[in-house]
Amino acid sequence: MEESTRNHAKWPAVTVGLLLTFVGLALAVGGGKLISVGGSAYYLIAGLSIIACGVLFAQRRGAALWLYALILLATLVWALWEVGLDWWQLVPRVAILCLIGILLLLPWWRKPLRSRGGSLALVGSITAAVIVAIASQFNDPGAIEGTLATNRQAIANSVNPAQAAGDDWPAYGGTNAGTHYSSLNQITPDNIGELEEVWRIQTGDKAGSNAPPEITNQNTPLKVNDSLYICTSHSRAMALSPETGETLWAFDPDISTMGADDFSGWAHMTCRGLAYYDAASYSTSGETSGSDALPMLSEADVLCPRRLYLPTADARLIALNADTGERCASFGDNGEIDLTHNIGDFSPGGYYSTSPATVTENLVILGGHVTDNRSTDEPSGVIRAFDVHTGELVWNWDSGNPDDTAPLAEGETYTRNSPNVWAPISVDETLGLVYLPMGNATPDQYGGDRTENDETYSASLVALNVDDGQVAWVYQFVHHDLWDMDTPAQPVLIDLASENGTQPAVIQPTKQGSLYVLNRETGEPIVPIEEVPAPQGAVEGDWTAETQPRSALNLLPPPLTERDMWGASPFDQMMCRLQFNSLRYEGPYTPPSLEGSIIYPGNVGVMNWGGVAVDPERQALFTGAKYLAFVSTLIPREEVEEGQGSASEQGLQPNEGAPYAVELGPLLSVLGLPCQAPSWGDVVGIDLQNAEIAWKHRNGTTRDSMPFGLPISLNVGVPALGGPMTTAGGVSFLSGTLDQYLRGYDITTGEELYRARLPAGGQATPMTYTGNDGRQYVVVTAGGHGTFGTKMGDYVIGYALPE
Repeated sequence: MEESTRNHAKWPAVTVGLLLTFVGLALAVGGGKLISVGGSAYYLIAGLSIIACGVLFAQRRGAALWLYALILLATLVWALWEVGLDWWQLVPRVAILCLIGILLLLPWWRKPLRSRGGSLALVGSITAAVIVAIASQFNDPGAIEGTLATNRQAIANSVNPAQAAGDDWPAYGGTNAGTHYSSLNQITPDNIGELEEVWRIQTGDKAGSNAPPEITNQNTPLKVNDSLYICTSHSRAMALSPETGETLWAFDPDISTMGADDFSGWAHMTCRGLAYYDAASYSTSGETSGSDALPMLSEADVLCPRRLYLPTADARLIALNADTGERCASFGDNGEIDLTHNIGDFSPGGYYSTSPATVTENLVILGGHVTDNRSTDEPSGVIRAFDVHTGELVWNWDSGNPDDTAPLAEGETYTRNSPNVWAPISVDETLGLVYLPMGNATPDQYGGDRTENDETYSASLVALNVDDGQVAWVYQFVHHDLWDMDTPAQPVLIDLASENGTQPAVIQPTKQGSLYVLNRETGEPIVPIEEVPAPQGAVEGDWTAETQPRSALNLLPPPLTERDMWGASPFDQMMCRLQFNSLRYEGPYTPPSLEGSIIYPGNVGVMNWGGVAVDPERQALFTGAKYLAFVSTLIPREEVEEGQGSASEQGLQPNEGAPYAVELGPLLSVLGLPCQAPSWGDVVGIDLQNAEIAWKHRNGTTRDSMPFGLPISLNVGVPALGGPMTTAGGVSFLSGTLDQYLRGYDITTGEELYRARLPAGGQATPMTYTGNDGRQYVVVTAGGHGTFGTKMGDYVIGYALPE
């Protein structure tokens, strides 16, 4: 009987001993590999110590609890030395060991050891860990606390009306200045909590089985002409009642697959927005014609006085009567222009305009998306300006042939593979300048064969004369770009108050995190830009620039270190450390390599197509910022099978015609989590007069990213794809986070004041307007994003204060 009792008491201790030995063995083996690549010795030491603890447990020796208490305490001290009171960094280092310690104190495991002193020691170590955990709740090392100016009255009295939307929202960025700012002030920090959904529609345009991997719903509606105008992923246009969302008319261009069986092989499919033209707003004649009492109009304008310009995924530009949704027959060929003219061959979906055109008094101007990394023989990145009335090509600017802007003759082809403009374009009609956020020549990660013009215009901001398309000035933000750091967002035009008086400024958000502030008339920096040394050593056949320009106003994260590697547990964190030390990384602009290079910030950017919102009255900027590391691995051509890879945002990119393909993807743990510690997404408020960050906070939760769909909201700060919008009421909006919410913030402090649950991902940019009922509305598209991994849908939703 005694032997049976002893055996019964023995097995719990043996079981715990075996489990601890297994845990220790995993850490010791991985820790040994980590040391071999120059990493931390902690995991090997901890692993061997836990193995010893497991052996002592199996032997039912009281020293086991003493040793485990020492391991936990030493781990806590090491963790504080590495990351301080950073809760999310402490979790993978300490949490699981704490949990094991609590389990070891349960009587089934503790009693056979008969070590009261060891138990008290372990309680002491766990208590110390709990105290540290509590203290870390009051510390966010990445946060910046401060306030923005609430009122700058002298500036408020002279805000340029071209830089502020009002009752209407007539352009993608509010106006052609791209500020994403509205002078409406009905919604304020005091009442935003009362904001409620007042209407919701579904467009019927949903992602199907034949959709591209990156099908998105990034549309920002327009509100003008007493209507709300939207476009969908499949290039359909709709007019809605601004007060109810009721459909007034709909237009389907019936887009072609362009020779493919379906759309699944396309890289992208999206429509960020429409462009609007009203002939009456540009006419200066005092004469009138017709019963509508409009100023004197051309024949084309009489038939179609208010127009929408719809870019389609099969490379057309269609002019629609904004009143009826019918084609404006006098524009182009029965209301449309074939944008494939003079472009040459391309794969289906490989060329079209994802962003809306920009409309001036006489022109409709647009660039085009070109599929990245498919080959070195892709369509030109030409920007074309058409007569706003007739659709006749007035000028074209091809960065591969920048001095000749006269329209090409039939049968000629624009320069193949020249840098393009895929983001929205801005225009200052007073200065007569158009501002182009330039992409780069594909492939993105190899540049050994680029031309002199490629090197001049890639990843830059180019100002053209609106009348003839000739270059006025150019400023480059990345030299010899090997990281897909093309200029991703609409340039923002603002009259910036400074010690030297008001300057006409343009602000260019970038993927690398710098906010470049230039004089928009001359291209000279207003905020200092420094050329900083960059890592060297590209692959054979390529080269790297010695320096890269960095703005004094930036949201750049600190360079990564091994300590920044993260995970849900010590095990995947250790594997991330192993990855980090096995890859090439020398800070920003580490060249792509055969062994694989860490690119941080990654090519999704600190900022992307959503850009920034600027309040010209406060002289303040509001934006989201993303922080995700990527890995770029070059693969020699002879190792790539013919037809292997696809031109998507991730995975193997074929780069046909180049000596290397490239494997792209985020730096993830074995559990699929980012390898670098949160925050992965923030919201930021910037004082533009002082060029300083006023406040910065984590933004977004894990609500829609947890395993098994668990609805757990951890405030880690998650990436957002979508743009911000801000108002004179002192509130700003953003909806693009991985969790499905529209959020409202106090722009003065950055405090989140409002959160509305969305039925799908909100990877779009909110906008606002006044309805005919006098209410201020906020509208957002919630349609999801294919490669971002959010829930797909086809919703457009309107919010307002209670009547």
